[in-house]
Amino acid sequence: MGSLKEVRNRITSVTSTQQITKAMKMVSAAKLRRAQDAIIQMRPYAGKLKEILENLSENLESSAGGAYAKQRPVKKILIIAVTSNRGLCGGFNANVIRNINLKIANEYAAQAKEGNVKVLAIGKKASDYFSKKPELFEGQYNSVYAHLTFANVSPIAEKIMKDFADGMYDKVEIVYNQFKNAAVQNVVTEQFLPIQPPAKDKSNKSKKVSDYIFEPGKEEIVQDLIPKSLKITLFKAVLESHAGEHGARMTSMNKATDNAQELIKSLKLSYNKARQAAITGEILEIVGGAEALKG
Repeated sequence: MGSLKEVRNRITSVTSTQQITKAMKMVSAAKLRRAQDAIIQMRPYAGKLKEILENLSENLESSAGGAYAKQRPVKKILIIAVTSNRGLCGGFNANVIRNINLKIANEYAAQAKEGNVKVLAIGKKASDYFSKKPELFEGQYNSVYAHLTFANVSPIAEKIMKDFADGMYDKVEIVYNQFKNAAVQNVVTEQFLPIQPPAKDKSNKSKKVSDYIFEPGKEEIVQDLIPKSLKITLFKAVLESHAGEHGARMTSMNKATDNAQELIKSLKLSYNKARQAAITGEILEIVGGAEALKG
């Protein structure tokens, strides 16, 4: 136990920290509402677009997907790591990085030995980590969160799509935190390229088959929808991560505020005990001095 002054200084310091964490919690709660609204509005659109694309692609030849659906032997891989630009959000960013490291070590160990696994970072935390590994680091897009719009994310998707079409990569995956609620964010891995053919559900025999007249035609519509669908997929992943970041930070700051309160209580108890012991010691000294004078 330190001196009374040291304990007082510690109480003041923890109280100041508690005020900061409480303020950060309130800021994240306000930002979470907007980010949550954005992803909730995006999900139905992305889901419907995927459903339309699958409906159109179901009866087309496998080549209808064009360059973005071309299946090649998986030799060169690009992993898109979606993290945040800032920390203080628990294991939010560390979980994505850990997932990617495990994936490279287990699934893509052979390709990694040949230097054919690259990581493209969206978010400063992933960029800071993978930039220290030049053999993996492909580049970064940290400024996307300054103005998180579809127009700013689209060029990233376009470049990745072009690189895949040119044969620079045989497979592209996105690793990000999927937003569930303020307390839960799940790390998921989504295949971005090549486009996977729609899964045929044989058990669902009651599915209605609709016949439409298409103008200009199924093939042309699919060719136009595929790039848009890919851009929406990447934009949705970034929105999911953005909402998850604020949820994780709000939860972390709430726990930090509660922990600070518990620490303040403990320090105040220690301070009161030490002060009481000091007062008791002084009283004993006075009593002892008075008794000595009597004798």
